[in-house]
Amino acid sequence: MKKLNKISKNQAFWPFVILLAIILFNGIISGGSFFELKIVDGHLYGRIIDIIRNGSKLMILSIGMTMVLATGGTDISVGSVMAISGAIACSIVSGNILPGVGGNVAIAIILALLAGMLCGLWNGFLVAKIQIQPIVATMILMVAGRGIAQLVTEGRIVTVSSDAYYFINGGYIFGIPFPVYLVVILLIIVLIFTKKTAFGLFLESTGCNSVSSKFAGINVDAIKLVVYTCCGIFAALAGLIESASIKGADCNNAGLMIEMDAILAVAIGGTSLSGGRFSIPASIAGALIIQSITTTVYAMGIAPEITQVVKAILVVIICLSQSKEFKETFTRKFSKRKVAKQA
Repeated sequence: MKKLNKISKNQAFWPFVILLAIILFNGIISGGSFFELKIVDGHLYGRIIDIIRNGSKLMILSIGMTMVLATGGTDISVGSVMAISGAIACSIVSGNILPGVGGNVAIAIILALLAGMLCGLWNGFLVAKIQIQPIVATMILMVAGRGIAQLVTEGRIVTVSSDAYYFINGGYIFGIPFPVYLVVILLIIVLIFTKKTAFGLFLESTGCNSVSSKFAGINVDAIKLVVYTCCGIFAALAGLIESASIKGADCNNAGLMIEMDAILAVAIGGTSLSGGRFSIPASIAGALIIQSITTTVYAMGIAPEITQVVKAILVVIICLSQSKEFKETFTRKFSKRKVAKQA
């Protein structure tokens, strides 16, 4: 019993319980077909695989967003960074820019990730050095980013026909979609840095009290610069996955409003929006919860027009179920009613 109580107090416990409940609900309403897995041409297919692959962009973004929110900041420019990276990569592969590289996919990916890194550095510089409020600092790139992407593509939707580029989203290794490997590799790297080094402690300390952290000798500005840069790189990677999925760059719609889903995923995972304690596995569970909710809504035949409303209601319920204050208030009121009835 003590071991169960200890596990239930883990930040990632309830998000994964909720995720499991949603998956079971999907299985019930689908008559069990939700759990079916098929191997076609050596590739795994099924609704669960679709949720993981389609949710890979959100999972990657949630990893970066978790670190940013842990410092007490936020980054609402990730959608625009996705548009920029997709525009640069597709324009290079199609030969619209840098025709001298011959549409080399590796160069396109490297330059797209470098662009994401520069975007993250810009955000980090504004927040850490210029001391602009994070939401205002990142809003600059959120607005300007799509304009930059439009300049790269000259206002057109750039299409690519490269199988190597399409592999980023549509490829399989040992039957498992390639984006899953990207998520796992990033997750392992970030977990090593946040759990096995002092970096994770510095993150929490910066988020809890940046002034005290400075007096304790922590380079708060450097920490913020690093996390915003990482967030930019992860957003660029998510942009590559999205552009590969549609075999082109659509600057108007790439990553549109996905920053809200990323913040929600982190919030569902239990990370405080004001900074401090965080859990990256819990944020991954939050991202999968949002993707599972989308799948559930479509499976129930709910009209696409009200999908966002249904998602919002479900997310509110999930967030309330994890709120300590709400649970304590509910328990107090329930206890009072029980005592009143007994009297």
